[in-house]
Amino acid sequence: MEDRFDRVIASTRVTPGDGVVLGHSREGRVVRGFRFGNGPVAVSLLAGCHADEPVGPRLLRHLAGYLSTLGADDPWLHSFEWWVIPHINPDGERRNTVWAQEEAVEYDLAQYLTSAVRELPGDDVEFAFPRSATDRGARPETRGVFDWWRTCERPFALHLSLHSTGFAAGPWFLIEPRWRDRCTLLKQRCTEAVSVLRYLLHDVERGGEKGFHRLERGFCTRPDSVSMRAHYHALGDPTTAKQFRPSSMETIRSFGGDPLTLVSEMPLFLTPGVGKVLGPPDPAAVAWRQRIDRWRSELLEGRDPRDVSREALREGLVPMPALDQMKLQWTLVQAGIATVGL
Repeated sequence: MEDRFDRVIASTRVTPGDGVVLGHSREGRVVRGFRFGNGPVAVSLLAGCHADEPVGPRLLRHLAGYLSTLGADDPWLHSFEWWVIPHINPDGERRNTVWAQEEAVEYDLAQYLTSAVRELPGDDVEFAFPRSATDRGARPETRGVFDWWRTCERPFALHLSLHSTGFAAGPWFLIEPRWRDRCTLLKQRCTEAVSVLRYLLHDVERGGEKGFHRLERGFCTRPDSVSMRAHYHALGDPTTAKQFRPSSMETIRSFGGDPLTLVSEMPLFLTPGVGKVLGPPDPAAVAWRQRIDRWRSELLEGRDPRDVSREALREGLVPMPALDQMKLQWTLVQAGIATVGL
């Protein structure tokens, strides 16, 4: 697949009035989707499930804008059928506009620590998809998307849910468990792209918690709702456990076939040293968590944000440029397409 990242990013983003109305959010905002091409390979791209993760939506808005300019004979349109949802969570996006500016080159630590808003576990959009076509208790955003996906005339071959993480040592990629032994090329391409951009892959050992099984440095299996429910039951919290519905990845697989599902986790801020000792506990991760919690408390108590930013830089915490995050998300898209095409 030809790499057109520069052209994608240079394209005009789709506007709020473009696309197809899939449904509405809890607060009545429109959720829109875009479909391009009529090729035999159906590719689903989704972003915005978590309210405080703005980079995936930025990439998909550019991509939808770019795809809308292509002629019908373009290889991207007669080889693939693109199903693109730039932002499934417009209410969450609205709550994070204080710090998550659309044009930001990178994000400001102090603004993020004091203004980022995220749904509680069990209420986030990623794990809120209908259990069936008659599940009216699911969030309205996901019900509309579910119904739209069901109109696809063939099983999806690939689905990516583009996510970010607040703090990590570097990029982290999550893979469909049933494809864990079929992703050698994908892992190679992502590893090379991370190295070219001079980042280190994130690494963590979670021992299967919530469905996270470490594969190798930088790669892990994606979580699933069954493991999520089991985790909260083990914590003695059945109320939260029962709120977990299928994820977008599980939903796509429920439509048939054997789709490869992938999740990107791009750090907004880089925490060096994490992963050198996997743990648990990872001493570097614990130390960074304590520093970050302290900075947040001090900011809320009135400390000058500039002082916090300077101290964070001195200690090695730096923001990851949004363009690099989008580049690596795009690498995962391309690597996924190459993998399902083998």
